[in-house]
Amino acid sequence: MAVSKDMSILIVDDYKTMLRIVRSLLEQLGFRNVDEATDGKSAFDMIAARPYGLVISDWNMQPVTGLDLLKRVRANASTANLPFIMVTAEARTENVVAARQAGVNNYIIKPFTQAVLKQKIAAVLGEF
Repeated sequence: MAVSKDMSILIVDDYKTMLRIVRSLLEQLGFRNVDEATDGKSAFDMIAARPYGLVISDWNMQPVTGLDLLKRVRANASTANLPFIMVTAEARTENVVAARQAGVNNYIIKPFTQAVLKQKIAAVLGEF
């Protein structure tokens, strides 16, 4: 099934520059329906309020981390299957394992390129 470029994507990061970078990369890939949240709590509220086709979240945020957001998303029956990509500067094996155990669909290590983002999204949603 083809990935719709019109699907809603939520990007979550407490660093506004990173939000701008990821939004720009997504727009270069043709995605236009992109929302932003600056922490896990507001992101979960947004996810509860409207359907998203994909969440791309930073790991290291306060007061609710990306991992905590992922766990909340997976624990909620209405969002349990929401595609979720974790972004982090941490390449430690235990972090990757923790994210996988929590149900992450894919994992991106910062810094990353448009090609990496496209490949990770395609691995989760299919080619576009």
